[in-house]
Amino acid sequence: MIKELSDMPAGVIGFEVSGKIQPEDYRDVVLPALERAAKTGEVRFLIVMPKFEGMSGGALWQDLKVGIEHFRAWKRIALVTDVDWMAHMTWLFGWMTPGETKVFTVAERDLAIAWVAG
Repeated sequence: MIKELSDMPAGVIGFEVSGKIQPEDYRDVVLPALERAAKTGEVRFLIVMPKFEGMSGGALWQDLKVGIEHFRAWKRIALVTDVDWMAHMTWLFGWMTPGETKVFTVAERDLAIAWVAG
C-alpha cells in the first residue's frame, strides 16, 4: 500500500509504503499526485519505505512507467529506507532515473525532506 504524505513542503510530493505494492497504488495514489506536480514544471518526489514487502508484477510495470512519464519534469527523488539492497541498487542505478536521486536512512527522514525540497 502507498499512502500520500500530507506534511510535505511546497513543491514536494511524498509517499510512505507499507505492505505489498499493487498496481492500484500507482493508479489511485501516485499518478494523480504526479500529474499535479508535473503541472508546476518540476517533480520533487520523496518515498519512505522502512521495509520492503514486495510488489506485484503489475506494480513493477507501473513503477517503470512512472519514471518515463513527464521525463523532463523530474527534479529530485529521495528514497528513505533502511533496506540495504534497495539503497545499494539505487546507488548503482540511480543515474538511469530522471533527475537527481539520493538515498537516506529512516533516521534521516527530515534531512531527506530538506534535500528533496532544496
